[in-house]
Amino acid sequence: MYVCVCNSVTDRDIRAAADRGVSSMQALGDQLKVGTCCGRCTDCARRILNETVMQGGQAGLENCPAGACA
Repeated sequence: MYVCVCNSVTDRDIRAAADRGVSSMQALGDQLKVGTCCGRCTDCARRILNETVMQGGQAGLENCPAGACA
């Protein structure tokens, strides 16, 4: 699913970045440009990144509010 429409970044892209060692929104923005345009994706991207880092792998989207991860 697309999380960052502006930069065509999916939840899978964010999880893959976390699996490669990305652990902050700054690093995620540097690598994938997430949150560097309109910013609407930032909360959802942060949630996916944090869950993936904390779980050590592929986290789900259960906690993204409706419409936040579009």
